[in-house]
Amino acid sequence: MASTKTTNLNTIAALTHHMTYYFKPVRKVLEGGQLIASDKESWELPKISSDLEWNKFKDEVFEEARLFAKAIENYPGDKLEAPFMDEKYGNYFRNISGIVEHLHYHLGQIKIIKKLLLENKAI
Repeated sequence: MASTKTTNLNTIAALTHHMTYYFKPVRKVLEGGQLIASDKESWELPKISSDLEWNKFKDEVFEEARLFAKAIENYPGDKLEAPFMDEKYGNYFRNISGIVEHLHYHLGQIKIIKKLLLENKAI
């Protein structure tokens, strides 16, 4: 189901990769590193052609989500209003809350795509 296309919509796998892509780069910044990321790469999904590969991908996403959440938890609250790398990127709080908003947006899309796939018995 994760890699099945329906109409002109993205696949569940592509959306999952896209919506979680920034976990690692932003986590690195929260831990004191540099921001190394590319919007283009957020759509470059690794090839997933089996349930085993999909499950491995999900495990990696869940582990990175856990690490990202831990980095947020450990980040000093009094620094959340500081500029995120460069003032053009806003502050730390806005970047973290932006990722959460982005997740909710795409989770809604995934729910609709899954419903369409099940209704069309495309899986």
